[in-house]
Amino acid sequence: MEARLNLFTSPVAAKFGKHIVAAGKVLADSTLPLATQELVKLRASQINGCGFCTDMHAKDAAHAGETSTRLNLVAAWREATVFTDAERAALELTEQGTRIADAAGGVTEDAWANAAKHFDEEQLAALVSTIALINTFNRLNVIVQQPAGDYRPGQFA
Repeated sequence: MEARLNLFTSPVAAKFGKHIVAAGKVLADSTLPLATQELVKLRASQINGCGFCTDMHAKDAAHAGETSTRLNLVAAWREATVFTDAERAALELTEQGTRIADAAGGVTEDAWANAAKHFDEEQLAALVSTIALINTFNRLNVIVQQPAGDYRPGQFA
């Protein structure tokens, strides 16, 4: 399988990618826990059907020490006992923020209030930005049908 368009060699796509990768570095340096960031990226990627990002973030999270049990349960987080209340709030916000078109009102007040109980304003800003950024990456990769499975942790560092 080959991608429809090589995002790494296209001058426009490469320049655009450089800017959104830089945005990701800002978020990696935030106070939002890295484990939460990876769980959010993984869940949004699952929802969006982005194999490339699902592969990447599962591998990056495992490389950073995340357990296979937690990674395997991200898609079923509501029924899983392995996530903290803060992580559950972040996953709920991720789902609602990713599935905006599925809900007439977007993100509910309850989901926002629950996230705000667990994260300060800067962490909320990082959380919202992480959700927006991973959705951008997902859309790029899904549109061009970027193949999945060959990613190595730290490959793009």
